[in-house]
Amino acid sequence: MTAPLTLTEKLLRAHLVSGNAEAGTLCGVRVDSVLFHDMSGILALMAYDTMGMRRAGVEAPAVFTDHNLVGTDPQTAGDQAFVKSCARAFGLRYARAGSGICHTLYAEDIAKPGMLLIGADSHTASCGALGMLGIGLGGMEVAAAMTGRPFPLRVPRVITVRLMGRLRPGVGAMDAALALLSRLTIKGAVNAVLEYCGEGAQTLTVPQRQTLCNLGAEMGATASVFPADAQVHAWLKGHGREKDFRSMAADAGAAGSGEVRLDLGGVEPMVALPGQPDRGVPLREAGKVPFSQVFIGSCANGDYVSLAQAARVLKGRRVSPDTELLVSCGSRKVYRQLMRDGWLDVILSAGGRLLESGCGPCMGIGQAPAAGTNVLRTTNRNFPGRAGTKDARIYLAGPLTAAASAVLGRLADVSELMDPRELEGIKAPGETESDPSAYIRFDLDREEGLRPVYTEKIRPIPRGRPLPDGMLLPVSLKAGDGISTDDIVPAVPEALSLRANIPALAGYLFHYRDPGFARRAADLKESAIAAGSDYAQGSSREHAAAGCLALGVRAVLAVSMHRIHRANLINYGILPLLFDRAEDLEALSEGDTLRLRGIHEGIRTGHITVLNETRGISIPCHTDLNGHEARVLLSGGLLNAGEGAENEPC
Repeated sequence: MTAPLTLTEKLLRAHLVSGNAEAGTLCGVRVDSVLFHDMSGILALMAYDTMGMRRAGVEAPAVFTDHNLVGTDPQTAGDQAFVKSCARAFGLRYARAGSGICHTLYAEDIAKPGMLLIGADSHTASCGALGMLGIGLGGMEVAAAMTGRPFPLRVPRVITVRLMGRLRPGVGAMDAALALLSRLTIKGAVNAVLEYCGEGAQTLTVPQRQTLCNLGAEMGATASVFPADAQVHAWLKGHGREKDFRSMAADAGAAGSGEVRLDLGGVEPMVALPGQPDRGVPLREAGKVPFSQVFIGSCANGDYVSLAQAARVLKGRRVSPDTELLVSCGSRKVYRQLMRDGWLDVILSAGGRLLESGCGPCMGIGQAPAAGTNVLRTTNRNFPGRAGTKDARIYLAGPLTAAASAVLGRLADVSELMDPRELEGIKAPGETESDPSAYIRFDLDREEGLRPVYTEKIRPIPRGRPLPDGMLLPVSLKAGDGISTDDIVPAVPEALSLRANIPALAGYLFHYRDPGFARRAADLKESAIAAGSDYAQGSSREHAAAGCLALGVRAVLAVSMHRIHRANLINYGILPLLFDRAEDLEALSEGDTLRLRGIHEGIRTGHITVLNETRGISIPCHTDLNGHEARVLLSGGLLNAGEGAENEPC
């Protein structure tokens, strides 16, 4: 008799090409679909072209123009033209600028139960709301997946999240996500899939599930997934895709390696304090914090019901004269439905501003707040500098809290303005019209013989060099705990607009943390970075690795490291090492010279001793490279590894 299977195990087994679905092992999986956007897609599509590929090898490849919609300089248009030319040449579905955020559009138009999606964005896990797996990775790996070859995957463990009860009036999915995140922290689901179940899960709509899956990335999860049930059926039917539905759930009695329980009925309004998204506390404990700016939207909370309920809070009221309210819909389809139902007029009448359907403010492109002020956002991240202003303090909350706070000008519970039960009548439209203008379907109508069109400002991707057996590296930077990819690549337009020019972008690396780093690293020619725990958490932004390569960084030593950034370092030929003892970080300083010997043997055994020659101290380190990763790293990165590394994932 076979053991009952979790939904995660079922999904992985259905896509296995080699290996098995045992947690911690390396397997090869068949990928159904890939996702890029205008930020991650540039380097990824350049890599795909460099690989010599001419047509996507998966069924539903899609690229979305959703991140940089401001157009601060002509290069934005040039970059978008390049991405479109790649979509035309490789046969991708191309979403026009302003059509919406990639995760929202993907759920509306492409996602279906049973799929396996690899996406060049850390919040690709959002699509797990529809009974499928979405795994966020760096663009280089997604480019490799788009070839159609088996993709190498370290099988994650499964954490069962059992939901009980039902959310109370005035409490939303964002509150539940922040409550769960405060318990699990940013490390609680590392190398795991969060698999939701229980009677409470059945009460949540697909957009509410998307919020929980989305915030799972902030818990370190590889992916998150809900069963494909009546809620998913209703969603697909409402978007004209009922034929894509099939019921999917874990077997009765299936269990993951751990279980977390959350009573939805006991969740209260939450707010995450500035610094990290896991700093969630009940709203009543946070005080009456004043806000210069409130933003409602993002891929976590830009759906119809969230925005319509926020508008209902605003109805007949005015935004505080001391606060600016910004609102962005997750997609143009949501925008049109809210417009038809009169909710956008309510927002405008209250004094709110309507932004284009896109990511913008969530990741620091546009609407940067005033220096030193507090801002409230319904987004998923609040790292320092994430809003585009170095010293702005970012609080995270749900749309109802955000709307009430915009009216009162300070952190507020919706119950201060109205009886939350009045919001219960707002439901999603039963059926929504399709938006054919959102896409150019190069995947259906592709001309042969086309090539991507490069502009003069798009520079080749930096290539690593084969990893030597020994290196002598000065420490160019010593950083503390909690460094995010926003710290490495600042979330400001002047830096992000250089995403197609890595040598120029590299000049901005760690600019807020250490303005002299880029010059120092470049002058050293080759160097190492040392850091504390949770290094490079947050975005999948592979520019953080590519930029380091351009500055000559050959190794990164950290107490702990984010999953996606670790993979990005490997794919660019940079050695990732972890200290055996966290306290050994204090045994080195910026400017110390480190000697690494026996690297090749150390990669095989998993143990490398680093000698700090400046202090005469040995520092034991370890790495856990699988066979595929070792081949890639020794070759100097994925572009150098050749077909052998791509075709033999196991």
